[in-house]
Amino acid sequence: MSGHSKWASIKHKKAATDAKRGKIFNKHARLIEVAARQGGPDMSINIRLRAAIQAARDANMPNDKIDKAVKKGSGQIEGVTYEEMVYEAYGPVGVALIIDCLTDNRNRTVGEIRHTLLKRDGHLGDTGSVAWNFTQKGIIAIPVEGNDEDRIMEIVLDAGAEDISIEGDIFEITTDPKVFIAVRDAISTAGIAVAHAEITRIPGTTVKLDKSDAGKVLRLIEALEENDDVQHVSANFDIPDDVLEALKNEE
Repeated sequence: MSGHSKWASIKHKKAATDAKRGKIFNKHARLIEVAARQGGPDMSINIRLRAAIQAARDANMPNDKIDKAVKKGSGQIEGVTYEEMVYEAYGPVGVALIIDCLTDNRNRTVGEIRHTLLKRDGHLGDTGSVAWNFTQKGIIAIPVEGNDEDRIMEIVLDAGAEDISIEGDIFEITTDPKVFIAVRDAISTAGIAVAHAEITRIPGTTVKLDKSDAGKVLRLIEALEENDDVQHVSANFDIPDDVLEALKNEE
């Protein structure tokens, strides 16, 4: 998982400066709308909404767009009803994928996902074909530079985190999804910057990728995430640090 989470951190940094910010904001808006529709607009009792709004703020989404998404979801202004869909698939060299979507047209979404997979040496799998290998966890990445490991460990473990490890130039903190927000809040309260934070699926077994295969898999994931309906892609690959650094330098 380390390769995937580190790649996610790299993408998070790029998102603040590249031309895809509008697309990213739209994805966050959908998450906020669904959370507000399901649990109401009060963040003090709707933990899912709070997490969605925090993720949007981490992506520098403007407050007016966040407020508008909350109002759409809570019915204060007219909005679209989105359906949550999860697709299981395989990518190059047998990498397992779970694709989380929010869509207003499931036929369109599955057709587009199938097309993207087939173009890049992947294919859809049956329900349950890869989900058995994944466990839902919260992942929070903090830069190693400028942060003391003992202090980080004390803060996050006191807040309920399960584990902390060093993956290259980041501290990777793993939490149960139920305490993800509490740990994220404890880090923010301590004045520590977060590089990346999300609730994702952690694989039990991984496929180690060389540069050629890693490039193919990452290009497939990026193509899937270009789809407006795709919220997140989890995968069971691992990329050695030297390979990931080489790929990053090519961006």
